[in-house]
Amino acid sequence: MTTYRSLPPALTVRQAAEQSPSLARLTDLVRESSDRLQAVQSLIPETLRASVKAGPIDNDSWCLLVSGNAAAAKLRQILPLLQARLQREGWKVNSIRLKILTRPK
Repeated sequence: MTTYRSLPPALTVRQAAEQSPSLARLTDLVRESSDRLQAVQSLIPETLRASVKAGPIDNDSWCLLVSGNAAAAKLRQILPLLQARLQREGWKVNSIRLKILTRPK
């Protein structure tokens, strides 16, 4: 005789995040990073916007993910503007780091 064990009902990602404090914190950080990028979007040249993604937040440091060296070089020039905007909006951001995304070979 075969016995089947029933599995608990599947959870959505949102439900799992709400039930786990560490996942809930991670979800909050992802949302905050996206909100930060939205706040500075108008300062980023329109031609570069598609090359910039919201990255991780680490205490008072924020990371932007950039596709390519040329885009990163241009963004480095406006980092003080981005940081000033974020601080005016109420976020404690002492530094913004850039991480250049490379394509797999």
